Amino acid sequence: MKQLLIHGLVAGLLSGIAGIIYLNIYQGAFGVNYSQVINIGSIIGASIIGCMLMTLGYAALIKFNKLKWRGWLNILIAVASFASIISPIGMSLPLSIEFPELFPGLVVPMHFFPALAFLSIYPFFSTNIKN
Repeated sequence: MKQLLIHGLVAGLLSGIAGIIYLNIYQGAFGVNYSQVINIGSIIGASIIGCMLMTLGYAALIKFNKLKWRGWLNILIAVASFASIISPIGMSLPLSIEFPELFPGLVVPMHFFPALAFLSIYPFFSTNIKN
């Protein structure tokens, strides 16, 4: 269980770092600043929370000895990632922010970073988990 918790934290941090890099590249490329709406702390926090929720799902599969269902859990994670983009697409930004139409292009890809990080590094942490 400790290994699974470390997996979630590492994936959350990697996802947060990817989000910060993407934020800097995006804002630099388009000359926008969304610091009133999104910042480094919120990116890292959301990434860690997302990965820890995935960790809870895997912990439940392990606890109930249903690890053979992890494919279904992975599909649920992918569907939840897609569903999570509804909020930023419909978000109305403060009037003081320039180019609000570019905001979804920044945050929508970030919603996929936690799932991508968690599922990508899973093989490195699954060596001791019984199948």
